[in-house]
Parts: sequence; structure tokens; C-alpha cells
Amino acid sequence: MVGSSCYNRKEIADKTSNRITFIEIHELFLPKGRIVLFQIPAAPLGLPVAFDGHWYGRDGESLVALNIEELERIRSQNRVDDWSAEIVQEASIQDLDEKAIAKAQTEFVKRNPKYNAEIGTWDIPKFLDKAKITIGGKITRTALILLGKEEAEHYLGSFVKIRWNLKTVDNQDLDFEVFSIPLLLAVDEVYAKIRNLKYRYLRDGTLFPDEVLRYEPFNIRESLNNAIAHQDYTNRARINVVEFGDDRLVVSNYGSSIPKSVEDVVLKDTPEEFYRNPFLVEVMKNLDMIETQGGGIRKIFNFQKDRFFPLPEYDLSGGKVKITITGKILNEHFARILIDNPSLSLHDILLLDRVQKRLPLNDKELTYLKRLNFIEGRKPNIYLSYFVVQPTKDDNLKADYIRNKSFDDEHFKNLILDYLRKYPRSKRAALDTLLVSKLSDVLSYEQKRKKVSNLISSLKSSGHIKVNKSLEWELEV
Repeated sequence: MVGSSCYNRKEIADKTSNRITFIEIHELFLPKGRIVLFQIPAAPLGLPVAFDGHWYGRDGESLVALNIEELERIRSQNRVDDWSAEIVQEASIQDLDEKAIAKAQTEFVKRNPKYNAEIGTWDIPKFLDKAKITIGGKITRTALILLGKEEAEHYLGSFVKIRWNLKTVDNQDLDFEVFSIPLLLAVDEVYAKIRNLKYRYLRDGTLFPDEVLRYEPFNIRESLNNAIAHQDYTNRARINVVEFGDDRLVVSNYGSSIPKSVEDVVLKDTPEEFYRNPFLVEVMKNLDMIETQGGGIRKIFNFQKDRFFPLPEYDLSGGKVKITITGKILNEHFARILIDNPSLSLHDILLLDRVQKRLPLNDKELTYLKRLNFIEGRKPNIYLSYFVVQPTKDDNLKADYIRNKSFDDEHFKNLILDYLRKYPRSKRAALDTLLVSKLSDVLSYEQKRKKVSNLISSLKSSGHIKVNKSLEWELEV
């Protein structure tokens, strides 16, 4: 059962939505034979788990695709209770913040201009009902999350907060601040804390630099508002915004990924149909805080692409959703490819972005990129191919390509032999010094030393070199 054809834990995670995989694999050795037990986590409530993009179930002894009725039955599990829609009986309109209410009115009209003429005739209770913030004049948890006074946070358990943390690039704390309700106002307060400095870079053909903010303001607000909308508040955890110097911004919230597939939203422009906090999401839509048609996440990707910055990274592991937005060009040569190849699709850029970040690609993605001549090398040491690099006319980038491609094994074996002809007895460290700097830059230092070991072993096996009693390498006489 656990033969070479089976998937290992990482392969299961790579192909499973939300990267769900085995918790542990246990072996039992009994008199009648060996038993392998796969300990798996429970499926997220209301979220069917896909494998390689498809949902499967049992039909007798057969493994078949789940039908629409079965998918809907699973998805309906999380529609029974909406935490964000619950009435807080003890709360009243006096527990809501006046500034937050005023901002909500402004944003509501902006999103719903049809009410512009009549909103002035509404009193506060009618506006709150019209905006679906309250239900029949009663205060909901959503009303407190977005509009509640800070002193009313106890109604929610005093954990609905956003923590901003400034760190150095190497993860040393510099500053922090915690923001409580009303989150409608807290979003702007957190945004004001983020040091969104200017980033400058030169374009070919001009001496005048392009100057942009490190983070597109929309990207910050959309990521933060998405975290508020999709936070699993039953976990009693805070939303975190971590700013790593002038390098990157990380926004995280607790709960399984919503949307369930970021790629579907970005590439297929597929809107999400189900939300963890549907009442809260509807109110945030009415207050112009989020886009509910899938366009928000796609815009974040396109803003990064237009800057030639790395694309945002989504980490859906550990029961959290974490988005990392890089505020600079990570790889100048990759940026040059985007500049000189404007016709590349977002799908292609997504995959090439993984190449520049040295992130793994699955076999299907590797096959696709190789068929287009976009990459060379062997898994996991993949690098951009000359087919993509060549149009840039960038000599430095072409030099990088040569360093990545390196040379074949025979070239390095001949270098060892030539070296031993000149220096008849040499320690292994000398051979490392000779070769390590010449090997492909896609290899780590340890991988390069392993490569040297393999070359030496091959020459020894073929009878070209030997090791003497002093543990020095010399030519075989």
C-alpha cells in the first residue's frame, strides 16, 4: 500500500485544497502482517475538500465525482449559524460610535447612489436597518464589529482587534499597536501606521525614474478588509498586520481559506459563492469595504504585476489565511522580463513568479513551462530559460542565465583532472574551492558540495583518480 506509486505527505498537500494532508502515518506490525494507518484531519465545516481540482466521494466500491446535490449539502453546513448575524440583546444604539456611523453613511451612499436623495430624511435606526447593519433595530455582532465603541468590545469577547507590528527584515520587533472596534475606523488607523514609502527605479531609454508607493493603497485596504470579512471569530484571535521594514507586508487572519481557490479567482475570474460571515460580508459590501465578485483579489495581483513586483503570496496552512505583499522588485532580472514581454498572461506570470521565488512547481506546471521553453533545469533546481531571457537584451541577465545553466558533468570532471595534473596530491577542500563557485547558482551551497562529491565518486569509479593514505586525491597511475 505504501509503494513508490503512492503520494507522500507533501504531494498530498500540493494537490489538496487548503493544503490539507495527513496528520500522521502510523505503522502497526501484527502477527498477520503490517498495517498502515493514515490519520487525517476532519474536513472544514461547509468546505468540500478537492484533490487536484476535483471533488470525489464513494459510490459503493467506486470512487466517483461528487454530484451537485452532494456538494451543496456539504456547503450548506456552514449556513446554519452565522456568528456575525447574531443579535446582542444587551447592546443598544448608544454602544455605537458616532464617527463610525457618520463614515458608514458616507460610504453607503457612495456604494448605493440611488439613496442619495433620501438618506438625509432617515434617522440613525432607519439607516442602520437600511444598510442591513441591524436587524429590526436590534444590534448585531456585525454592528459592533464595524461601528461599536471601544468600551463596548466586551459584548464580543474583547478579542475583535487588529494588531499592527513593525519589524526589521530579519524579524526583530521595532514597534506595535493594537486597534479595537470600530473596525470601520480602525482600517484607516492601521493604514496610517504603515510606512508606505516611495520606491524609485529607472526605465530603459530615459534618465527619469519611475516613482511609485511601495504598496498600492488598494492592496493594503483590500487585504485588511478581506481579513475582517473572513476571520473565524469563534477562534477568539486577532487579525495581524506585520510590516517587515521596507520589504514586505503580511496580513493574516484565522480560518480556512475563503475563497477556497485563489487561482480560480485570479485566473478564471470566478467569484466566491459562499462566505464564512455572510451577514458581515453583505454589510461590508454595502459600506464599500470589499468587492464581493472576486475582483478585489485579482486587482491586487494586477497592481503588483504592473509595478513589476513579485505577485502576492497566499499561505493557507495552519488554519490561517496569510497574504504577503512585497514592496519592492525582488529580482531585477525577473522585472526586466515583465517589462520586455508585456504579452505574458497572468497565468504565465504566476508560474514564472514561482520560479523567481524558488517555490516548487507540480509536474503539470513544469510540463507546461517546458513546452513553452520558459524554464530549464531539473526539479527542484529550475531556472528561467534563454527563450524568455533573450528578448530583454540585458547582458547581466544573460550572464545570470549562463551561471544558472552551468556546464555539463564532463566539463567539471576535466577541471578536476587538469587540477590534479598540476597539483598531484590535493585535499577535498581544494577541489571544493575549485568547483563550488563555478556550479549553477540555482544550487545551494550544500547541493554544490554534494555535486562535487558525485563528480569525484564518478572519476574514482571510472579509474581516473584515487585517494591515498593521507586522504588526498591523486591521479590513478
